[in-house]
Amino acid sequence: MAVFNGRNFLPVQVASVLSQLEPQDELVIIDDASSDGSSEWLASVNDPRLHIHANPFNTGVVKSFERGFLIARHPVLFLCDQDDVWLPGKRSAFVAAFERDPRILVVVSDAELIDGHGVVTASSFMATRGGFRSGVWSTLVRNRYLGCSMAIRRELLSVALPIPSSVPMHDMWLGALGAALGKVSYIAAPLMQYRRHGSNVSPGQPQGWQRMLLWRVKLLSLLVHRIVSWVLRLHSPRALSMGSSEK
Repeated sequence: MAVFNGRNFLPVQVASVLSQLEPQDELVIIDDASSDGSSEWLASVNDPRLHIHANPFNTGVVKSFERGFLIARHPVLFLCDQDDVWLPGKRSAFVAAFERDPRILVVVSDAELIDGHGVVTASSFMATRGGFRSGVWSTLVRNRYLGCSMAIRRELLSVALPIPSSVPMHDMWLGALGAALGKVSYIAAPLMQYRRHGSNVSPGQPQGWQRMLLWRVKLLSLLVHRIVSWVLRLHSPRALSMGSSEK
């Protein structure tokens, strides 16, 4: 979970996550130099599954998630925002999807939309995006990857990290890579509530078409470069030699 000045919504979200975690699970929180009492409230939560790491200065949401990925210890990583709400059954449904097929690298669910007061404003986020499509080309046309409704398999990080600073958002990057390198599983049921309010990090209004086009072209270029680099690394003489010595 990436946190920055989220004190107003943290108690509800943290409670909704912890209520579903198993004893061996962990909730890794990266506090991005909050100044509104978020840090103090988090420190007051008495739960051994809660692991808080504070950035010495504000680095932004993408770098905060990247740090969290590097700290997390488990094979499945859920992306989590500070102001949403997990609905019952989210953890178990996502884990079951990963267990059904080892080729699945990303799992995404639908989400209800709520306002700053928790009132449901739309029953399906994906319906507002024209339905979910996982493919790279579909993502370049219109992103359906909502970070807070995603989880990834740890193996994806070997290709995805570091996240390029010029990608629009980390969720597009992770989703597109997962679709290109493996499989994406979509759960049509809304398993969380996605809160839209004036302080959201992700843009709530459409961007100019020139900027959107530039983002897409840049994202495609970065995806191709990263995948080619990963393939070359896998087939390098050193990697092949290490693979042979392990057999």
